[in-house]
Amino acid sequence: MRRIVFHVNRDKPGADSVCRHLTELAVSLGLDVGDGPDDAPDAVVALGGDGTMLSAVHRFPGVPLLGLNLGSLGYLAGVESPHFEEAMRALVSGDYEVSRRTTLRVEDAVALNEVVVSRGVSGHAIRLELSVNGCVATRLSADGIVVATPTGSTAYSLAAGGPILMPDSEAFAVTPICPHALASRPLVVPDAARLTVRSLSRTSDEKLAVFADGALVQEIGSGDSVEIVRAEVSVPLIQLRGYDPYEVLSRKLGWNGSCVK
Repeated sequence: MRRIVFHVNRDKPGADSVCRHLTELAVSLGLDVGDGPDDAPDAVVALGGDGTMLSAVHRFPGVPLLGLNLGSLGYLAGVESPHFEEAMRALVSGDYEVSRRTTLRVEDAVALNEVVVSRGVSGHAIRLELSVNGCVATRLSADGIVVATPTGSTAYSLAAGGPILMPDSEAFAVTPICPHALASRPLVVPDAARLTVRSLSRTSDEKLAVFADGALVQEIGSGDSVEIVRAEVSVPLIQLRGYDPYEVLSRKLGWNGSCVK
């Protein structure tokens, strides 16, 4: 590891002072600190929350990312403040692991967390058809549908009632958003599956919005469909040795209470 770049959410309280301190530490450890993608960094250190990590993913494609959490939850930005200096020293010593995270592709966009098809600006439920490998799996009325990677299963999908997938799971979670039928349930499919979401809108002027990691990709009209597949690229996330996704979930979701006897 020779050159790093800090990607900072300066809206976070104390972000600038933390960045200055870690920059001084990095230089003292022999690291070059660049300013942006043109500096061809060996790694990016994201200071903020999960939104900051997603921003870094798309600004520095293919570059290993280390997430230092200045937010609240921070599943992606998994290193907490007491371990910031330890993380910087690990970059120099090589005492870390790289977790390669699966991504999704819809049209020309790549998503680390999820692809969402939703009602857009419409104020009422939409009708969708989901096909898996060309076979119709379900038709539903809902506010939309989330297709999440294992990494993204703790984001929007979880808030919509979807399952949590471990980072190394070879699967995607498909979760309806506020479905209008109790029979509409989340679905876990192999990550080799080809998913097609088709609009069943009753009016030709109703447009559904397609988002990748929160960015608008396109709009589709009645009868139109989008295909969602596993992307060819993965996202390398730097983790300190001993990282335990179960411990992170337990801590973040408050699962570390006493067992009931």
